[in-house]
Amino acid sequence: MFGIDPIYLFITLGAMLASQFAGTMLKRKFNEYAQVPLRSGLSGKEVAEKMLRDNGIYDVQVISVGGQLTDHYNPQNKTVNLSEVVYTERNISAAAVAAHECGHAIQHATQYHYLTMRSQLVPLVSMSSNVVQYVLMGGLAMAASGSTTLLLIGILMFSLTTLFSFVTLPVEFDASHRALVWLEQSGISSREEYPKAKDALKWAAMTYVVAALASLGQLLYYVSFFLNARERD
Repeated sequence: MFGIDPIYLFITLGAMLASQFAGTMLKRKFNEYAQVPLRSGLSGKEVAEKMLRDNGIYDVQVISVGGQLTDHYNPQNKTVNLSEVVYTERNISAAAVAAHECGHAIQHATQYHYLTMRSQLVPLVSMSSNVVQYVLMGGLAMAASGSTTLLLIGILMFSLTTLFSFVTLPVEFDASHRALVWLEQSGISSREEYPKAKDALKWAAMTYVVAALASLGQLLYYVSFFLNARERD
């Protein structure tokens, strides 16, 4: 039996706490700015449709989906999916989220290279994500007895997840940048509303930053374990 490595425990708990903090702040900011009516009076659906039209995109549909903070863009059927509180409401949070998701639609239409790269990684990450933890657990156990092959396979599989997390960062930051530029230039958000929209999207982006750093921390731990096991051979 193996005890829990304190370094692994530190990385895991640190990642959990950071993720919880970022998620809590995102919900707090969303709820805070959801109380501030958008001066233009547009709903999230209307904001999304206007941003798409202003960017010459007419083949993307804006639809409502259940849940909270479940907003996303689906490149497969070209739909901007907005949660109910974003789709119908007329506040700063709804406008910011709707514009952000339209940012992804614009990325798709313009073949933004990081979005293309992320899409190419999706099948590989999906295929490995179901088994990678089992491979790593088995690899760690076998490495302790001198065999590091399975651990190396697990590291290579997990590195795809880490790469995907980091490729996601420019995709998310760019979508937020496109959203904020449009919100300001179109006059949808006033000078007083713009900083609030920016703050809301900042915390949304932080959840992805935390996830990427947590994945990197775990990957480095596995690599360190692998190298130490090789040295003992």
